[in-house]
Amino acid sequence: MTRFFWLREDKAERVRFNGSFDATHKWRLPGAQCHTCGATWASSGHQYPAVDLSQLPERREFEKARPEPFPEFARLRELARPLAPLDAALPPGTRFGPLVGPASGEFGPAAWQGSSLLLLRRDALERLQAEAVRGLLGCRTELRFRQKDPPELLELQIEPHGRLHPDCIPPEVPPPCATCGWVYFRLPDEPILDAASLPPELDLFRVGNYATVIVSTEQFMEAVRRLKLDGITFHELPTR
Repeated sequence: MTRFFWLREDKAERVRFNGSFDATHKWRLPGAQCHTCGATWASSGHQYPAVDLSQLPERREFEKARPEPFPEFARLRELARPLAPLDAALPPGTRFGPLVGPASGEFGPAAWQGSSLLLLRRDALERLQAEAVRGLLGCRTELRFRQKDPPELLELQIEPHGRLHPDCIPPEVPPPCATCGWVYFRLPDEPILDAASLPPELDLFRVGNYATVIVSTEQFMEAVRRLKLDGITFHELPTR
């Protein structure tokens, strides 16, 4: 039976490595102001650094974070959709393209921005790929270093798949808005994964209905530990 693990930053590694970066993706969908449910919102965790919007005539409309009425958000989403992965949900706030921003310091094998954006040094990614870890897509970044010989850091495109099991979602949570998809609930302290929804072909993915949660298989965890790629902690998640 496959085991699954929740990935988070190993903050103890900040003692060894002082690298930091302050970056955002080059393009994004705006937030949405929904005329049906009244919510104004944008998602977190939906990041597609491999998607290049540079050839879109309307690309400048994707450069500024802002809320838009739902019909305008939907228009922009449909412009981006042909360039995005097949069946990607593309909620309000979805990010595209490389990370852009300043960076400095010494980086270990893995680097985090917040709890849901993971970078790997190129050598670390290549070693994991050599271990036959499935579904790893490393994407270039446009981080600006002042130091000589900066590291090459790649952002992993980790796509949402699978779902939390209904048993760990409070029963009073309403269904998503039929127009914009908005629904809110706090992540439970001990999430449970819906076993039937999990992708059998990937060793690393996000949870589809809580995309800030990055999940790996035991194969990924064992490869990271075997290669001593520090900077990541693993917490086993039950399935049902």
